[in-house]
Amino acid sequence: MLEIAVIVLAIALVIALIALVLMRRAGLAEVEAAVLRLKDEQGQSNERLEREMRSAIDSAASQTRVETGARFSDLQSSFNAQAAQLSGVQTQSLNAYGQTMQQQLADLTQAIRSNLAEVRTTLQSQLQTLQQGNEAKLEQMRATVDEKLQATLETRLGESFRLVSERLEQVHRGLGEMQGLAQGVGDLKKVLGNVKTRGTFGEVQLGALLDQVLAPDQYAMNIATRPGSSERVEFAVRMPGRSGDGESTCWLPIDAKFPSEDYERLLAAHDAADPVAVETAAKAIEARIRLEARTIREKYVEPPHTTDFAILFLPTEGLFAEVLRRPGLTEALNRELRVVIAGPTTLFAMLNSLQMGFRTLALEKRSAEVWQVLGAVKSEFGKFGEVLGKLKAQLTTASNTIDQAETRTRQMTRALKDVEALPVEQATRLLPPDRSDEG
Repeated sequence: MLEIAVIVLAIALVIALIALVLMRRAGLAEVEAAVLRLKDEQGQSNERLEREMRSAIDSAASQTRVETGARFSDLQSSFNAQAAQLSGVQTQSLNAYGQTMQQQLADLTQAIRSNLAEVRTTLQSQLQTLQQGNEAKLEQMRATVDEKLQATLETRLGESFRLVSERLEQVHRGLGEMQGLAQGVGDLKKVLGNVKTRGTFGEVQLGALLDQVLAPDQYAMNIATRPGSSERVEFAVRMPGRSGDGESTCWLPIDAKFPSEDYERLLAAHDAADPVAVETAAKAIEARIRLEARTIREKYVEPPHTTDFAILFLPTEGLFAEVLRRPGLTEALNRELRVVIAGPTTLFAMLNSLQMGFRTLALEKRSAEVWQVLGAVKSEFGKFGEVLGKLKAQLTTASNTIDQAETRTRQMTRALKDVEALPVEQATRLLPPDRSDEG
C-alpha cells in the first residue's frame, strides 16, 4: 500500500513538472488546457488507484481472517488433544492408586480377621475350660447344701405358706364385704348429688323419701312410739345399737304436716302485693307450725324408747322457706320442744346422714373382724420371720463355705500353674472317681 501511494505521488510530481515546462514553453492558454487535461487524467488515475487500493485492502483482510481462523482451529485442536491426553493420564494414575489401596485394605482386613479368629478361639477354649471347672465345683457344693436344707425348708415353708394362705383368704373375704359396703356408700353420695323426689304432699312424699334412702327394716309406718299409747306416728326410723325386738327399739319419730289453707292464703297475699295480708298469713302459719310441733312432742316423743327429738316434715320447699323466714321460729321449736323442722331437701340430707351412720357402724363391726384376722396373720408372720432368719443363717454359712472353697481353688490353681497337665486317661487312672459320688 505505501509503495502504491509513493508511486502515485511520484507520478503527480512528474506531471506537475511537465506542466511547468509546458507552461514555460507554450502560452498560458495551452498551459491551462494542459493543466485541465492533467487534472482529468489525474482524477481518473486517482479513482482507478482508489478502486485498486480498496480491492487490495479487501483481499488482504479476507486472507487475514482465513489465516486467523485456521490458526485458531489448529490451536483449539492442539489444546483438546493435550487435555484429553492429560485426562487419560490422570485417570490411569487414579485407577492404579485405587487398585493399590483396595489390595492393601483387603490384605489388612484379612490379617485382622485371621488374628481375631485366633484370639476368639483361644478365649473361647479358655473360658469354656474355666466354666466347666467352676460348674463342676459349684454343682458339688450345691448338691451338698440341697441335701441338708431341702427337707427342712420344704416342710417349714409349706406349713408357713399354708397358714398364711388361709389367713389371707379370710382377709380377702372381709375386704370384699368392706368393698361392697364402701360401694354402697358411694351410691349414697351419688344420690346426694341428684335427687328426684316422688310424690307430692305429706305422707306420700315422706314415705317416698324414706323408701328411697333407707332399707325397709330401717323404718316403720304407723307405729306407736310411746309405750301404752294408742297414738301412732306416720313414720319412725329404727336407730341402730339396740336389739331388734319392738320393746327395746329406739325410734326417731317423723310426722308430715301441710297447712295448705294458710299457705294458700299466704301465696294469694303475695300475688296481690298486700303486705298486711302477707304478715297475717305468715303469723297464722307460724301459729299452726307451733301447734303441730307441740302435738308431735306430746304424742310421739318418749325417751329412752324414742330419741329426745322428733322431725316435723314440710312437703314443699316453698312452705319450708316461709317457715325459715319467721325470725327465731325454728330455733325456738328446737330449743323448747325438741322438734326439728325439715323440708324435702333437708330431710333427704338427714336420712342420708343416718344411712351413712348405719353403714359406718356395719363397717366398724366388719373392721373388728378384719383386725382379728390381721392379728392372727401377724402372729403367723412372726413365726415365718423366725424361720426365714434360720434359713438366712444356714444360707450365709453355705455362702461362706463356697467363698472359702473358691479361695482355696484359686490358691491351688496358682500353685499348679507351672505343672504340666496330664492327659485325661492318665489322670483318670491315677485319680479314679469316687463311687459314692456317682451313686
